[in-house]
Amino acid sequence: MRIISGSARGLKLKAPDGLNTRPTADRIKESLFNIIAPYLYDCSFLDLFSGSGAIGIEALSRGAKDATFVDFDKNSINIIKQNIKLAKFEEKSNIYNIDVLHTIDLLSNNGKKFDIIFLDPPYDKGLLIPALKKIEDKNLLKDDGFIICEQHINEPEIILDKLCTYRIKKYKITKMVFLEYKN
Repeated sequence: MRIISGSARGLKLKAPDGLNTRPTADRIKESLFNIIAPYLYDCSFLDLFSGSGAIGIEALSRGAKDATFVDFDKNSINIIKQNIKLAKFEEKSNIYNIDVLHTIDLLSNNGKKFDIIFLDPPYDKGLLIPALKKIEDKNLLKDDGFIICEQHINEPEIILDKLCTYRIKKYKITKMVFLEYKN
């Protein structure tokens, strides 16, 4: 696992031990960042279910103004901190070691809004839709922002009140679903 492009290009990142995380493959990450490259510079990036922090760190490497990392697993948080330090992005990073739904409440209460929100919850745990509904309810996404959800290819279509799917990029067993506000 490495940083593909930008100021930290080529940096090898650490990954949490065990099977609790599923790092996004480099080829999928590269494809994703080719799609979102025009929107990264000076954006606020939220990486939910961060795992190793590789997605948020890649965003920072490519010009994001700041990134917020959220994971409930203490081992993952330790790896995220190590990776952020390796990449020298401590001043641009915020890290939360509490569950995603409580973090969304906390960020909303502090008036935070994000240009890009990335979610990569564990497959088949039922965490994605509650997180997206909470993001809708708390208005955590900027009006012209978008959300990217990494899902298993067989997971059902995402249907929400205020957000709609505008793009789906499929890979072998993974799909990236892009959401934005309706209208």
